[in-house]
Amino acid sequence: MNRLFGSTTRKPPPNLTEAIASTDTRIQALEVKIRKLDVELGRYKDQMSKMRPGPGKNAVQERAMRVLKQKRMYEEQMTQLTQQSFNMESVTAVTDNLRNTMATVKAMETANKELKRQYGKIDIDKIESVHYDMEELLEQANEIQESLGRSYNVPDEIDEADLQAELDALQLEEEEEPSYLADLNKVPDFVDEAPVEEKAPAHPEAVKAAAYSGL
Repeated sequence: MNRLFGSTTRKPPPNLTEAIASTDTRIQALEVKIRKLDVELGRYKDQMSKMRPGPGKNAVQERAMRVLKQKRMYEEQMTQLTQQSFNMESVTAVTDNLRNTMATVKAMETANKELKRQYGKIDIDKIESVHYDMEELLEQANEIQESLGRSYNVPDEIDEADLQAELDALQLEEEEEPSYLADLNKVPDFVDEAPVEEKAPAHPEAVKAAAYSGL
């Protein structure tokens, strides 16, 4: 049936990437042809340099002119194809940038919707209320700590000068010798003279020896 009425399936139009690849392939083919013509022109040049003027040299020169014209035609085609490929690559770059830009914008829109949905669940008044409650609880905790740390039977106002004087007096008492230790080496007031130390009695034999020596 397709042979009789033709196929209804349409081929998709070529995209820029395929068009660029096809153009580059044609440029490469032209470069191969130009290189072959250069080789042929070099051969004709060598022939003409060895020939004398005449019909034979003129014939070779005409063939060289035809090859040169063909080469110039290929070079012009290659220049046009190169410019076309450059233009298509530029369009492809712009298209890619636009596609990336659209994807970025779409992602930002999605993120914006998500942020609105999330922040829509937050009650600002409730947050403020919690904040105030926390402040009141902290103040109450500070008051409790101050109450527990209060000193009893201590005057509210203490003279720092009196405290310093008392501290200095304590230091002087530590440096001085206690009075009960000083009285141990002191002679009592009711004794008129100092006590005389008693000598131990001499040995009897020592007394006899002293008597004989006196005689």
